[in-house]
Amino acid sequence: MKKIEAVIKPFRLDDVREALSDIGITGLTVTEVKGFGRQKGHTELYRGAEYVVDFLPKIKLEVIVEADKVDACVDAIIGAARTGKIGDGKIFVMPVEKVIRIRTGETDEDAI
Repeated sequence: MKKIEAVIKPFRLDDVREALSDIGITGLTVTEVKGFGRQKGHTELYRGAEYVVDFLPKIKLEVIVEADKVDACVDAIIGAARTGKIGDGKIFVMPVEKVIRIRTGETDEDAI
C-alpha cells in the first residue's frame, strides 16, 4: 500500500476529486494548508498599503491506495491539477505499513 500526498491549487480540488472518483478512488482526506515554493508569495494592496503575502493558500490531499493503483492515481491528479503555471503543486508517494479501520477492525486492503 502507498500513501499519496498532493499539494494543489484550491480551485483545482473539485476537478481532482472527480478524476479520482472516475478511477475508483472512494476515500481521501483534504486539508487547507499554506505554503510556498518557487512561487515565493506575492504582494497585495490593502487600504493603500502594500504588503507581502508569504504563504499562499493550498490544498493537501491524502489518499491511501494499493500499490498497483499508484500510477493511475498520480496520473489522475496530474491531469486534473495541472494548469501549466508556476505553483501547480507537488505529489509525494510513500509506503504505508498498516491500515486499520477503527469501526470494524479490518486491516490493510480491506480497510481502505
